[in-house]
Amino acid sequence: MKVVALAGGVGGAKLADGLAQVLPPEDLTIIVNTGDDFEHFGLTICPDLDTVCYTLAGLANPQTGWGRVGETQQAMSSVEVLGGPTWFWLGDRDLGTHLERTRRLRAGDTLSAITADFCRAWGIRARVLPMSDQPVRTFVQTNEGELAFQEYFVARRCEPAVSSFRFDGVEQARPAPGVLDAVAAADLMVVCPSNPWVSVAPILAVPGLQAALAAKPIVAVSPIIGGQALKGPAAKMFSELGILPSALAVAQHYGGLLRGFVFDEVDAAHSEAIAALGIMPLVTATVMKDRTDRAQLASEVLAFSSQLLAA
Repeated sequence: MKVVALAGGVGGAKLADGLAQVLPPEDLTIIVNTGDDFEHFGLTICPDLDTVCYTLAGLANPQTGWGRVGETQQAMSSVEVLGGPTWFWLGDRDLGTHLERTRRLRAGDTLSAITADFCRAWGIRARVLPMSDQPVRTFVQTNEGELAFQEYFVARRCEPAVSSFRFDGVEQARPAPGVLDAVAAADLMVVCPSNPWVSVAPILAVPGLQAALAAKPIVAVSPIIGGQALKGPAAKMFSELGILPSALAVAQHYGGLLRGFVFDEVDAAHSEAIAALGIMPLVTATVMKDRTDRAQLASEVLAFSSQLLAA
């Protein structure tokens, strides 16, 4: 079974790793959100792309889920002493990633080509693609005005109340090379348990991508468990947009895009309401505490999807 996963953030990275454990590498493509990319210290930072790649490579910090394991902090400590901006902290190993990416971008290489080379260097065998080689930048409309995503997410710690989102540059963006081909060849699309508003929506907004998905069976995994997000502001965003955060709300958000929906046992009471949407529900344990949990959930998602495809 050829699978294409849409991913962003820590939850998306964890399920992507689970899928990479149980699928042959040639059968898995992971399309990653780049809407939260930004420029800092003159460098191009790709937080979601790096989180997915570090996780797949076994390099991610197990405590935070993002950044590098065994990281050192000498560069940013020096910046702090000198009075420079430290609101977005970059570890020394992570800084090396951004330095080399930026050097190559300035030399004319594409983000997708750079990502492919980085994956080879890190021993990642599944195919990882940015959603686009053209810059797309997420902006958050809040009660304090419009904020660039990283300013909202990191500098302001998601404190302002959100009212809408804007993906600057998405109208001019194109799917990265290989994205549409991977979707066309896929037997199954998996929407990982990523933030629907700022991790998945930017991917779907890239022109041509949602049309390509229309004919594909899609299964999503809920990032909301018991009304809360394990990481990030997804539940807070639902609430501030006037929607009660729940697994059901996530299923309703994706609506007719989905054929199947996977959500946690604590939300089993939503099964009938989700089925009434015309979406087949699967209730299971979705908290991924370690790599074994990731592989187990990925296996259950694939088995469930095989049943849907056979129906």
